[in-house]
Amino acid sequence: MAIRRIFVANRGEIAVRIIRAARELGIATVQAFSAADRDMLAARLADVAVPVGPAHATKSYLNKEAMLKAALDHGCDAVHPGYGFLSENAEFAEMVEKAGLVFIGPKAETIRAMGDKATARLMAAQAGVPTVPGSEGRIEGIDEARRVAETIGYPVMIKASAGGGGRGIRVAGTAADLDKLIPQASAEALAAFGDGGLYLERFVPRARHVEVQILGDGENVIHAYERECSLQRHRQKVWEEAPAACLSPAVREALCESAVRLAKSVSYRGAGTLEYLYDDDRGDFFFIEMNTRIQVEHPVSEMITGVDLVREMIRVAAGEKLSLSQEQVKVSGHAIEVRINAEDPARGFMPAPGAITSLSVPGGMGVRFDTMLYQGYSIPPFYDSLLGKLIVWDTDRRMALLRLARALSELKVEGVPTTAALHLALANDPQVAAGSVHTRWLEDWLQAHPLVPADARPLPLTA
Repeated sequence: MAIRRIFVANRGEIAVRIIRAARELGIATVQAFSAADRDMLAARLADVAVPVGPAHATKSYLNKEAMLKAALDHGCDAVHPGYGFLSENAEFAEMVEKAGLVFIGPKAETIRAMGDKATARLMAAQAGVPTVPGSEGRIEGIDEARRVAETIGYPVMIKASAGGGGRGIRVAGTAADLDKLIPQASAEALAAFGDGGLYLERFVPRARHVEVQILGDGENVIHAYERECSLQRHRQKVWEEAPAACLSPAVREALCESAVRLAKSVSYRGAGTLEYLYDDDRGDFFFIEMNTRIQVEHPVSEMITGVDLVREMIRVAAGEKLSLSQEQVKVSGHAIEVRINAEDPARGFMPAPGAITSLSVPGGMGVRFDTMLYQGYSIPPFYDSLLGKLIVWDTDRRMALLRLARALSELKVEGVPTTAALHLALANDPQVAAGSVHTRWLEDWLQAHPLVPADARPLPLTA
């Protein structure tokens, strides 16, 4: 079916990204906004902006009934959920489809199957995709957890079956730790996702986080290669790159092929990401979970392949086939994305909402800034602190790092503290330049660099 009007069931920079992609396809947009987001950039850019509830997300962006009613009342024939909020809510996807609208993403049954991480592990194993040794599905109580942990060996990771974003995760080094941490992880998962289910995995201490971007039309599936997301704080990604410099060509081919195989096994439609742990010491990779949505870090894949992932999502949701074959997807150069958050690194990354008094965005070849900001905009205190993503591309990783440092030195966001200075320090760090990082590296680095001055400037650069 032809899509003529999309309801944007999200906010912030991803809402802006969706509106721009829709406009390029000649599709009108209706933007949802809460009471706190009346003046956000997406509401200004959309053809129509619609209030959906109070500031609190549970009463607006997470209110399935209010979102669907607004879409129907304003003549929309499709809903794009972006990332976060209702993007991986199978019930919402089902409600949208039953109302006769198109959900721009996978089918509800796919979200349901792959959204439960324990189920996804089982499906990966059935598709012949390697998984981290762990429990077969959810654990049913402490006694079963102890038996699994003794079988796979300590330390083990306790992980929430639902949700993401690093919540509901603990590392247990002993049986006593397991007894103490399982109730904590379950309670956190229940509060965050409404589901306290857990599963166990062997803990890989110096793992790298590598993920594969895939696209499907329900029949055919292709990949847009992989990204590395090992620079994390409290299991939240802060810096992403594509391609992953740590992989050999043979490992890259096997990794991407495994992701396509698993996505095909569930007849995947839309954009999705399969996440893996890569053991740098042994050269092994293990599937850990699938995100059945577009991701924050999708621009680095777009920059190295030239594939517009959001536009392709809209096209396949309308019933079209993928517009390109695997052979047409080529990698060119290297891209890096850093997340610019309204947080103060000098004060423990405390969120810092407030008014943007001045904004100067970097430009030049190979520089992209996906953001929701404009001068005078007041950042509300109710949501994620992400302000935008600075993405750079260059012919190789070394040149991309130099370009990133240059672009960061030009970025000026005044009125609130941001994480830009942190990224500038990382861009000039010799270990980052050497690629000698893993998922716990940044935590250790922050211990040695507890304060990042707000006025940090790049070190002298040489080409």
